[in-house]
Amino acid sequence: MSLSSTFENWFAPSAATASWTLDRLRGIDPVLGFAIVMVVAVVLGEILRRRFRLPRLCGHMLTGALASPLALRLLERTDLDPVKPLIDLAIGVLVFELGSRIRPRWLIDNPWLALTCVLEGVLSGLAVYVGLLAFDAPSISAALAGAVAMSTSPVIVLALVHQMRPRGQVTERLLMMSAINSVLAVVALKAWGVLAASGGVGVEPVGLEPAITSALLVVSGSFLLGVAAGWVLTQLTKQVRGLTTAPVLQIALVIIAAMLAAQWRLSPLLALLVAGMVARSRMAHGLTVEPQLGTAGATLSVLLFICLGMLFTLDGFTTLWPWVLVIVVARLVGKGIAIAVLTRPSGLGWRQAGALTIALQPMSSLAVLLTADTFGWPSQLPGANGGVLQALLISTTLLQFIGPLLAERAVRDLAQECAPVPKTKAS
Repeated sequence: MSLSSTFENWFAPSAATASWTLDRLRGIDPVLGFAIVMVVAVVLGEILRRRFRLPRLCGHMLTGALASPLALRLLERTDLDPVKPLIDLAIGVLVFELGSRIRPRWLIDNPWLALTCVLEGVLSGLAVYVGLLAFDAPSISAALAGAVAMSTSPVIVLALVHQMRPRGQVTERLLMMSAINSVLAVVALKAWGVLAASGGVGVEPVGLEPAITSALLVVSGSFLLGVAAGWVLTQLTKQVRGLTTAPVLQIALVIIAAMLAAQWRLSPLLALLVAGMVARSRMAHGLTVEPQLGTAGATLSVLLFICLGMLFTLDGFTTLWPWVLVIVVARLVGKGIAIAVLTRPSGLGWRQAGALTIALQPMSSLAVLLTADTFGWPSQLPGANGGVLQALLISTTLLQFIGPLLAERAVRDLAQECAPVPKTKAS
């Protein structure tokens, strides 16, 4: 083969694939395509941060969206499935850290705060359900959308906290509420599974009593697994206290707990949250959770947000926009009403309440994603209406990308819980 024909075959567009795909690079090494996308993500995230004061994770997600079938088709979504264990690990580490930041004693000392945490999740899910029903969505599928819409993305919230390092009531409540409403979403999805198993969504019924028993076992089993993982970490940390291997022990136990939860069909999210809470309560300041576990954790974090960007979709927006608008607006209204009603009793000011409502907007499909075998998590929900599911995916896309911008502005400018950035002198 001549040199000219080699170049022609390399650069010629194929009828089967778009000219911008990285098929040839992936043919050389499957990791090469991801490595190039990660380089672009890091650079773009830093440019957006320095020039426009945007969260770095927006640059990472934007890179994933541009590389996805939504834009340039540099990578296909099926390319994500082999790296899903790494993504689950990144999520697991962040969820464990979030659990370690939660102080259950605060909820006992301030029952109005505990009620706010539950009410904002329940009311936002109920508002989405009622809103979709008003726009003629199928009842069971509207309930599914409401269950998923309860949660605020804990990984986005924690990534923003790592970047901004805010301190104050809004930040602490944001972390607490994102953890609790994610757990509520897990419980609500298990309840939806009971309806599905009883034949409520057009799938083959397996019986109501076994479905209820299974749901209860999942929730209780996840809680017990988390308690056990936290206790084991406490005991083993005594043997390596003060050593550089302590973070290795933490990440190893996160992997074990997540794998056991998946193997036993429990909730990794709930188990890891409880593990973090138990470890913190037993070890107090003896538990040192390094943000993102250093360089390796930072790499996993970038990969996680690239993958979230690659899952972005706007397919069908022109026809599904009423349902998308209902999900976004109803979710905002539900959370806002719950926080406003209990603002004064829970010890929060009105300005802080507004900041907290806005900061809770990054939406999450984490409750479903962690239990799915692949990134095509809608396949894990048989019998759900395709239009409602697609509207839910589009809403998640919008709120995962716009939500971090809103959350950062709310915490930094409205709640004013970030240290002022020092101004540099002109040279």
